Amino acid sequence: MYSKYRIKQLSIFSENRPGRLAAMAKAMMEEDVNIYAFSIAEGAGYGVIRTLVDRPEKAFQKLSGMGVTVRYTDVLAVEMTDHPGGLYEAVSALAEAGINIEYSYAYAGKRCAVLILRVEDPDAAAEKLLSKGARLLEISQFT
Repeated sequence: MYSKYRIKQLSIFSENRPGRLAAMAKAMMEEDVNIYAFSIAEGAGYGVIRTLVDRPEKAFQKLSGMGVTVRYTDVLAVEMTDHPGGLYEAVSALAEAGINIEYSYAYAGKRCAVLILRVEDPDAAAEKLLSKGARLLEISQFT
């Protein structure tokens, strides 16, 4: 029922060294894959690039073919108002329900800001967010 809200994020594992983000971006350019959003986390000499793209399967194949470790992670994309308090409005329902956010990142689009959330149970989180009036973006908006 809530599967239409599960967005396929690519989690790309790489050595934390100069040129790694450029190599990933070049590979996406060569495959005509559009990058909507990304974040980078670092730890112990390695980085994790988390990204949303318009064609995750094509990106996955290209990166895997380059010998890059990549995997899919289901995330939710919550539409937020782009004003003070917008983040609170987007996440307060999860706090009330005791749903932990493992990580998140956001971007501002032309129409609204979007909060990307990784939670343990995306369906439970989607149900709670929708019941509180949140607007979730559907997977079709990312393909």
